[in-house]
Amino acid sequence: MKKISLITIIATLLVTGSCKKDSSFLDVPPKQVLPTELAFSDPALVLSILGDLYNRQRDFSSLDGHPVREYPLSPNGDVEPGWRTFADFSESFPSENGSSFLVQRTGWDYDEWYIWDYGYIRDLNLFIQRATAATKLTEGDKTRFIAEARFLRANYYFEMVKRMGGVPLITDPLAYDYSGNVTPLQKARAKESELYDFVISEAEAIKDQLPADVNEKSRATKAAALAMEARAALYAGSIAKYGANTPQVSLQGGEVGIPAGMANGYYTKALAAAQSIINGGAGAYQLYKVLPDLADNFAAIFLDKSSVNQEAIFVEDFKVNSGKVHGFTTNNQPFSISDEGLDAGRLNPSLNLAEAFEKLDNTYAPFGTKDGSGNPVYYTNQLDIFAGRDARLAGTLLLPGGSFKGKKTDVWAGYQLADGSVLTSDDAGHLKPLPGTTTAVQVVGKDGVVNGEEFRSQTGFYIRKYLDPAVGSGRRGRGSEVAFIRYRYAEVLLNAAEAAFELGQQSVAANYINQVRARAGLTIPLTDITFDRIVHERRVELAFEGHILYDMKRWRLATAVWDGNPMTVTDLVSNIGKANKRSTQPYGLWPYKYYNPGNANNGKWLFKEVLPSVVTGRNRFQLGNYYSQIGNDVISANPKIVKQPNQ
Repeated sequence: MKKISLITIIATLLVTGSCKKDSSFLDVPPKQVLPTELAFSDPALVLSILGDLYNRQRDFSSLDGHPVREYPLSPNGDVEPGWRTFADFSESFPSENGSSFLVQRTGWDYDEWYIWDYGYIRDLNLFIQRATAATKLTEGDKTRFIAEARFLRANYYFEMVKRMGGVPLITDPLAYDYSGNVTPLQKARAKESELYDFVISEAEAIKDQLPADVNEKSRATKAAALAMEARAALYAGSIAKYGANTPQVSLQGGEVGIPAGMANGYYTKALAAAQSIINGGAGAYQLYKVLPDLADNFAAIFLDKSSVNQEAIFVEDFKVNSGKVHGFTTNNQPFSISDEGLDAGRLNPSLNLAEAFEKLDNTYAPFGTKDGSGNPVYYTNQLDIFAGRDARLAGTLLLPGGSFKGKKTDVWAGYQLADGSVLTSDDAGHLKPLPGTTTAVQVVGKDGVVNGEEFRSQTGFYIRKYLDPAVGSGRRGRGSEVAFIRYRYAEVLLNAAEAAFELGQQSVAANYINQVRARAGLTIPLTDITFDRIVHERRVELAFEGHILYDMKRWRLATAVWDGNPMTVTDLVSNIGKANKRSTQPYGLWPYKYYNPGNANNGKWLFKEVLPSVVTGRNRFQLGNYYSQIGNDVISANPKIVKQPNQ
């Protein structure tokens, strides 16, 4: 959404009222504070306050995690949305020396993903209270403003509960009476189920008070409320069902854990909310199907901000020259194509993720690096090894030899010589002669792969999703205005499919999941939906959209997928498509040019599965990581707060 600054509005008001006689100078009220009755008398002023509340929402594109691990800054000094958030969980590799701890640590701290911003909750409660009491707003404006604030409050409580479990549920702006007694301000944690019930009930209460407008993306709509409800109910249902597999991850008071008997009720609510959107009850949303090339079409979902894009439901928007832009493209564009020739290429998707994109015949298989006898497979073009795959592969990842801004990426690790040795260099600019020649030539790609060289790909891949092809989008002085989609129609379909599957409605689940798959070129319908298929489909459709961690947590798969054991290539290429497949270290797929003059394969490409040398750790998710640790400062200030289990 457009970032509206209260400072600008207040400055304008002060200027217009500053022409006072000297004698009245001391009689004017303080100008640093805008009186509540004035602020809530004009819809433009109310919207400016609400705009600030929108900008303070938390999700995958915000600072999220341990407080000492600061994220990069965008060109305007705000927290950079996303790239380091995504460079974890073995889904990618962080090609920046300052972020190498992500692949060198063994596990996560208990306070990872912690949020506890009751200052924000108080501001939302105050907004609702003051907007309700306002007398100079029209009833239509009041109704919408209050519904939007309730949406933001519910959505933030959802962000809290999926990280923390039950938290104090406060819906009124608490006030200290300066009596010295703070007991009335000390609230106990609500049950985890009560938080999910609150989110669901708020969505139901406000959905018809919000516009059903498919072209409204950055403010709350009926579809946004329903999408939030569907996702939250799905989370609650799966925690209830799969939490039975980890009974030790619970608290006696219900602050953590949801009874298994509540699962079907939540799944039913999730399906109903999702179907309300699917059936057109909140507007005519649909999958984005605009471009003939299916990979380009998938990538364009995250770039197209026009009315043609009726897949995006709720976004965090950005606008060049508005004061709100981000540096995602600056940080993650291919090095050789970067706008300023400076640091780039930080986020390198892993081979672990790339091989999850199945073949067009609905089967899973690793990429063909070797034949049945263990000999290298040679390819005329780099992209040939990826042929016949789910189009979302090339729509999500920028593959070796793939194009960005009309230029091809230059990704290769060196020359493979006939004797089995490799001729390479520590940088593309450092040339060397090939055997039997005297002229020095480039022996490694400009965009990598060089083991340990930051800002170049260490996995053979760059990210494509969200990468902005607009001129100047990779410059620090300009930044990108690509929106970050928080809720979209494809996820609604997958939420409906999962809820239907859990309720035993196989044909309904298949219908929804096949719609999403067909858009990616997978035109052979699935008829037997399994839990493995549900997990797989979310992983490949929603990669780098902030779902992987919370999906693994709610399914109680995190301790199995990230079990702390090192991986081998055999581990990497086995059990593809299984929900509990281990993925503790990010591998790469490195291309090599074959040099053997006179041989039929001379000049062709071969590929190798490689674990980058920087990867010395392995992801280990402990039972105590399912719910983030509550800070000691919070617990010492409020003895009613009970600690998390297993910590």
